[in-house]
Amino acid sequence: MVPILFSMSLSRLGLWASGLILALGFLKLICLLVRRQSLARAMDSFTGPPTHWLFGHALEMQQTGSLDKVVSWTHQFPYAHQLWIGPFLGFLNIYEPDYAKAVYSRGDPKAPDPYDFILPWIGNGLLVLHGPKWFQHRKLLTPAFHYDVLKPYVAVFASSTRAMLDKWEEKAREHKSFDIFCDVGHMALDSLMKCTFGKQDGGLGHRESSYYHAVYNLTVLTQQRLQEFLYHNDFIYWLTPHGRRFLRACQVAHDHTDQVIRERKAALQDAKEQAKIQNRRHLDFLDILLGTQVSERLPTST
Repeated sequence: MVPILFSMSLSRLGLWASGLILALGFLKLICLLVRRQSLARAMDSFTGPPTHWLFGHALEMQQTGSLDKVVSWTHQFPYAHQLWIGPFLGFLNIYEPDYAKAVYSRGDPKAPDPYDFILPWIGNGLLVLHGPKWFQHRKLLTPAFHYDVLKPYVAVFASSTRAMLDKWEEKAREHKSFDIFCDVGHMALDSLMKCTFGKQDGGLGHRESSYYHAVYNLTVLTQQRLQEFLYHNDFIYWLTPHGRRFLRACQVAHDHTDQVIRERKAALQDAKEQAKIQNRRHLDFLDILLGTQVSERLPTST
């Protein structure tokens, strides 16, 4: 008798669970449909290429190449056009300066969808914040963007660029075509490491090289996720090899920045190191942020 009652209870529980899952799924679908209608109304004034009911424009972009396809659409639809990735994620692709100025000067809230895909990487920082918390973070960063602080960085950018051009000059002597993508990426990383973390010349070490490859993978995987509408769902994406690869790359990037910050904090405890930093021609971004945080915590005199 007891096993029968137990099996009946499990069956009833399974029915309740199935009903709850169906109800939540239906509610989620209704929210997505309402959201699509809102996006479609917002972009109704702009024409665009025909969309597939399920894939949007994603299939055409994958078959032709996303950049080539978008460039062809810019000739077909002047100023701006709709761009749908799947049935629920829509963008307004703007490429006319006056249109861009009119749209970006409105002060609308940031669209969460593209940023949600990279939140595990960049965190909930200034790029995605809004309201009072945005102003608080922006105040923290203000000293880093003063003209006198930014001006010395021009020499840093020029140094990294010259190193890249020297590398291209050597490759050009072979009179063969070569891919510049990786070289530009390394130049950007070299500039970032010098301006943000105060890295000196000497090329990419193992740690910086791992960081570069992690950032490269994160960028490629994010672009891929945008174009695969099934990957827009977090539950599905984290179960895929691409999702797990994204999380591993995030961990490498976070470990690198965390280690740099720990080392710099430890160095700033030494008076000699503090004096050395103050005597530099320019402070790197991390020094400015750590100095600002310290000053924010200090009590003000009355």
